[in-house]
Amino acid sequence: MSSATRIPASEHGINPREIDKKARTILTSLTDAGYEAYLVGGGVRDLLLEMVPKDFDIATNATPEQIKKVIPSTRIIGRRFRLAHVHFGREYFEVATFRAPHDDSEKGQTGQHGRIIHDNVFGNLEEDAYRRDFTVNALFYDLQNGEVVDFVGGMADLEKRELRMIGDPELRYREDPVRMLRAIRFATKLNLKIEAKTEAPISELSSLMGNIAPARLFDEALKLFHSGQAVKTLESLREYCLFQYLFPEAETSLAEDTDENGEEGSYTKLVYAALANTDRRIRADMPVTPAFLFAVMLWKRVSEGFTMYKELGNPALQAMHSAASDAFSEQIKCISVPRRFSNMSREIWTLQGLFSFKNERRVFKLMEHKRFRASYDFMCLRAECGELPISECDWWTLIQEVDLKEKKAMCQAALPPKRVKSPRRKSKNG
Repeated sequence: MSSATRIPASEHGINPREIDKKARTILTSLTDAGYEAYLVGGGVRDLLLEMVPKDFDIATNATPEQIKKVIPSTRIIGRRFRLAHVHFGREYFEVATFRAPHDDSEKGQTGQHGRIIHDNVFGNLEEDAYRRDFTVNALFYDLQNGEVVDFVGGMADLEKRELRMIGDPELRYREDPVRMLRAIRFATKLNLKIEAKTEAPISELSSLMGNIAPARLFDEALKLFHSGQAVKTLESLREYCLFQYLFPEAETSLAEDTDENGEEGSYTKLVYAALANTDRRIRADMPVTPAFLFAVMLWKRVSEGFTMYKELGNPALQAMHSAASDAFSEQIKCISVPRRFSNMSREIWTLQGLFSFKNERRVFKLMEHKRFRASYDFMCLRAECGELPISECDWWTLIQEVDLKEKKAMCQAALPPKRVKSPRRKSKNG
């Protein structure tokens, strides 16, 4: 360990007014009560990069119980890693007590593969800095004097645009394999180069991801693919052999989705087009849903299952339900998907079979469905990637834009022509 470098406000450029007012209230309340308290992690990093932080996390030498005494709206959460959540209505801010290196007590246990089981050994500011994962995430901002406190060379790494692990990378990945996903996320989101020693063990240790609880990986997957850099993220995850531990069916589908000439198939095109569309929506501050991500990633498995069940004689709706259930029963072994999102994905898939019906009653009923827009977007992506005629997307795009009279006319024109009955021939004996 080394002494801290303290960068004055005149040199780092952070404007305290850019820190959320509620976060400043927490910092002031703790320091006024005689405790140390700093803004830490991604909030400091993003402010230094002139980005708008999504989170304002706080580190302090106050224990969770002491934080609650100072700020009564605090809720203490977690067992493996006890934290304080300071609530302001529905919004909350995470306040963590400084952590120290692990010891052999119950509060600092590690498991068979070196993974942290309990993480409640409290320490001081310097120890907390060295416990964090990457140097750029171990910078502390002192609201009282405006200084950035740097124990690990994080400021220099930010200037070099480099992502470097604190300590021995292999040991740190074994402590928590999710750090490998975080390395990919920060590198792609912040346009940082992963430092050579930090990068070297990732592919070799990727199998450790199989030990991570599926519930934890749902949030990690969303952070990865809803970062605004989903296309680059997918490529990096596959390069470092990590994607298969998040979406095994999708990895298999992508690996097999080439023709005899090595050309990408429609599924690969669909995945990349969907992720590029997600990136555009996030950059435009438009809403995205996890259901769409899972609908895309599992589509090849679902469509193949649907065909199989249809060939076995099942009605279309039952075939789709069975295929969807098969896909999710495998997926949740890796990522636990909340039912509200898996149900939405199922609806997106089920509605795909209804776009081919153009009679007025069915068209109007489909357009009133709560999942119509997401299903329409999915169908259009399929058309763009060659799974469907592009005219299907064009027709459904136009019918949303015209008035009621023209809608009815489009439906009438889309109906197949009626068969004209040939006149009955009279019998010779008639």
